[in-house]
Amino acid sequence: MPDILHKISINAPRERVYAALATVDGLAGWWTSTTSGESKPGKTLEFHFGKHVALMRVDALDQGKHVEWECTDDNPDWHGTKLTFDLSEDAGRTTLLFGHRAWREANSFFAHCSMKWATFLLSLRQYVESGSGSPFPRDVAI
Repeated sequence: MPDILHKISINAPRERVYAALATVDGLAGWWTSTTSGESKPGKTLEFHFGKHVALMRVDALDQGKHVEWECTDDNPDWHGTKLTFDLSEDAGRTTLLFGHRAWREANSFFAHCSMKWATFLLSLRQYVESGSGSPFPRDVAI
């Protein structure tokens, strides 16, 4: 099963990056401004992209180190996929290894999502470093 993987360096302590990944307000600052739900293991986060809502069950929150979700919505390409965010820190800079894992196939939507994830991870870096990201609907068009 194919995985989307990205690695990005962020000029901020990993606790600040973790907060942007593990809280509803943080997620709304860089991914989609209309994020709702509960960021607690076993609970569901809702990410609204216009008419589409991506539903993610929170599977793991390891303070400052790891966030993991499983997609539970009805999109056949995303359903059952896992999203992972692994953080490490060196000299005040955080390295994020992102994975959108267990896709059924590497189709054209997989390629589109890989590119969109890259732009959203840049939005995350911008949000954490400056306080202002580019979440949907102000995201980069590709």
